[in-house]
Amino acid sequence: MTQKKRKMMGAALAALVLIAMFAVTVFAGAEDAPKPQMYATFWSLVPPVIAIGLALITKEVYSSLFIGILVGAMFSADFRFEGTVLKVLDDGFIGVLSDSSNVGILIFLVILGAMVCMMNAAGGSAAFGRWASTHIKTRIGAQIATIILGMLIFVDDYFNCLTVGSVMCPITDKHNVSKAKFSYLIDATAAPICIIAPISSWAAAVSGFVEGEDGLAIFINAIPYNFYALLTIIMMFGLVLMRIDYGPMALHEANAMKGDIYTTGKRVDEEQEKKFNPKGKVIDLVVPIVILIICCITGMIYTGGFFSGTDFVTAFSQSEASLALSIGSFFALVLTVIFYVCRRVLSFRGCMECIPEGFKAMVPAILILTFAWTLKTMTDSLGADVFVATAMKSASDGLMNLLPAIIFLVGCFLAFATGTSWGTFGILIPIVVGVFEAQNPELMIISISACMAGAVCGDHCSPISDTTIMASAGAQCNHVNHVATQLPYALTVAGVSFVTYIVAGFVQTPWIALPVGIVLMLGTLMVIKKMQKK
Repeated sequence: MTQKKRKMMGAALAALVLIAMFAVTVFAGAEDAPKPQMYATFWSLVPPVIAIGLALITKEVYSSLFIGILVGAMFSADFRFEGTVLKVLDDGFIGVLSDSSNVGILIFLVILGAMVCMMNAAGGSAAFGRWASTHIKTRIGAQIATIILGMLIFVDDYFNCLTVGSVMCPITDKHNVSKAKFSYLIDATAAPICIIAPISSWAAAVSGFVEGEDGLAIFINAIPYNFYALLTIIMMFGLVLMRIDYGPMALHEANAMKGDIYTTGKRVDEEQEKKFNPKGKVIDLVVPIVILIICCITGMIYTGGFFSGTDFVTAFSQSEASLALSIGSFFALVLTVIFYVCRRVLSFRGCMECIPEGFKAMVPAILILTFAWTLKTMTDSLGADVFVATAMKSASDGLMNLLPAIIFLVGCFLAFATGTSWGTFGILIPIVVGVFEAQNPELMIISISACMAGAVCGDHCSPISDTTIMASAGAQCNHVNHVATQLPYALTVAGVSFVTYIVAGFVQTPWIALPVGIVLMLGTLMVIKKMQKK
């Protein structure tokens, strides 16, 4: 045993010496190339594919993402040691954590975690759960209430995920809805709802990418063609009301019916429940949530220039969501502390103790977000967007009627690989406008909607998407479990949406294509239910 240890120590020492020699050589003579050799090639999409594949296989998200980042950095630095290290640390982690919009999202996450912790400590969540138990008496009712609340909070997807999670968690836990199903319902009412809401941060983002046109008018005209978002709503209600669960989700729901809502043997922490203030009332949860909504909307119109004379719609469309959410959540936190202290359900010291506890609760989400942002930086430096844009332009000739369906698939793949729907909008929408603007305005609207739908679909499926990460955090669900269980559901809707876009490309009216899609969606669910019975 001692001899084996010595051999291992010797090998490790030799490896370290070789690495040190390699590092010295490279640091001495390497020069940064302006563009890597793999720039704008198929290899630019390999790092996220590796990260996603490893996460699904190993069920371990942190190391999988880091390996994807490392591969991307090596490709981007043309396998030079110094360049790889700088890409990972300087351009990667340090770069994304010094970006103001990213920091704004992290501030929002931390503050919201603190507010949720305060709501729990004040007894607001427990009181809301008791109140809801007298009105929502079934598992179906708990799931429908989650869907409806998610549809009502359409201002921003981050805000949606964490707010719906904190409000509905006591109710879904009480009715033994699995964490996997809960996180799917949250995720499916985040980006898919925001992308069809004219007053949302997503509408603002899409409008900004349509140059030379009335972006908001095009966004509104594209809503009936956003088949993925609309069919996802049909899918959710169909799954709940028809009592269908398939794929890995079926196991999670079966276990939840037996009391294991996590499917990991983990139960709700009873000791934590004893810390709740028994004097808490429903208003101790409702008032902070209302304050948060008002403050965040006010923050959005403030950053858009509403208080400087800009009209409401324009102010909302040009708002800075990251800054607005951090400003809004900060004021909401201050007002919530004042509210709880005045009501004497939580002392000032108790409120302050909730801040680090809330931070700790959000650490997994913050870590995954940081890794995901860094991986996106690697993909950007490899020119993944240029590769996809070039492929799109070459495919546009001779496929006009089929192009919406093709754009939908390209949007799905790009958003899945990069984990960003907004980045996908930025790449594809200008190409679509350039191809169709002078030839067929109606087909341009259909294709823009296909781009938005594909981006949302890919974002919905991707383990490295910030919205997917937020949904896991909001539902307190294991991230890999959430991804694995919702993937079959999202792919089912994607398949039906693809067929519907083929129909839309030829009929070029939503009043024929959308009913066809709805019938196909319901028919697919009925077939799945019959197959389960057999």
